[in-house]
Amino acid sequence: MMTDPASAIKKEAFQLIELQIDALRREGSLTPTDLADYHTRSEKITQLYRQLDQMAMTRSRMQLRTTRAS
Repeated sequence: MMTDPASAIKKEAFQLIELQIDALRREGSLTPTDLADYHTRSEKITQLYRQLDQMAMTRSRMQLRTTRAS
């Protein structure tokens, strides 16, 4: 069974978001390593959502072309 690429991206993004939330819920201060990991995850989440946006725009363009061709 093939997984929809958008679903896989969303799943990865949600997992990273959960890790972000867990990091913020920890008691005490974040260590420099924690902060670096947080920043890296934040960048990855941004990248994943950009991919989703690009996929949505591509899908919209294809639907528009199909509608115009009909």
